[in-house]
Amino acid sequence: MKLLLFLLFLPVLLSYSFSLSDDGKYERSATPGSASRLVARMDGDIIIGALFSVHHQPSAEKVAERKCGEVREQYGIQRVEAMFHALDRINADPNLLPNISLGCEIRDSCWHSSVALEQSIEFIRDSLISIRDENEGARWCIEGSPSSQPPPTKKPIAGVIGPGSSSVAIQVQNLLQLFNIPQIAYSATSIDLSDKTLFKYFLRVVPSDTLQARALIDIVKRYNWTYVSAVHTEGNYGESGMEVFKELASQDGLCIAHSDKIYSNAGEKQFDRLLRKLRERLPKARVVVCFCEGMTVRGLLAAMRRLGVAGEFLLIG
Repeated sequence: MKLLLFLLFLPVLLSYSFSLSDDGKYERSATPGSASRLVARMDGDIIIGALFSVHHQPSAEKVAERKCGEVREQYGIQRVEAMFHALDRINADPNLLPNISLGCEIRDSCWHSSVALEQSIEFIRDSLISIRDENEGARWCIEGSPSSQPPPTKKPIAGVIGPGSSSVAIQVQNLLQLFNIPQIAYSATSIDLSDKTLFKYFLRVVPSDTLQARALIDIVKRYNWTYVSAVHTEGNYGESGMEVFKELASQDGLCIAHSDKIYSNAGEKQFDRLLRKLRERLPKARVVVCFCEGMTVRGLLAAMRRLGVAGEFLLIG
């Protein structure tokens, strides 16, 4: 019961920044047919898997190669440090999990479904190898000496924390639940993930997008904005959230001048084209409701600077 509680509350700590643990062990993991991925590991009696977006998602031109973007220092590295710190604190307290140490294996999801699935398969492969070896009574050779215990990398994971994106989390859950591996998300807020008949091994520590949509409606009504444009990120998070927003807007008599969607990793031309469409509804639809991921908002703001229209719109989201 204690372990379950820690697994549930550990993702809450990942929004803070801490110093990297001295006990963390790093290894390079090469996946055939793709770019090599860095894997951060810490030994323990129980291993917790984690999928963090340490790098930005692949650009539209690099999607087929699954070549991730630049390092996300604040969003990605901080979560790796936070997990190591949280496990250090838990393991150092003799009253929390006496005689049990928690370890982890952290992999990079790059905020992209194909990369996250590739890394999830690595989690499952290690678990299956461990189960097979236990059934066959295999012996291992560690640092040149026979051992009846498997090496740390062969221990099955107790569960997976992450990934952050709703669209990616859904695809990862579809894979993990086939092997009865629980998943706990810290920022996947899609309404669809609340359906336990489809995602029975999924838990999260944040509310669904229903509350965000309701809050956006309240803000629009508070300032008497009755004619607005709407933009959402292509994918489950943006589409399901915007669907709820539109439903609530129609109930409250709000009019949507223009609704559009765009990928977070879209190029500058796509963002410029979207912004020109929004400008066609000016000056009446100056307010733009954005059910968007952070990189989508960044792309919109960059397009505003390029086109010199930074003061023409008011984004809320």
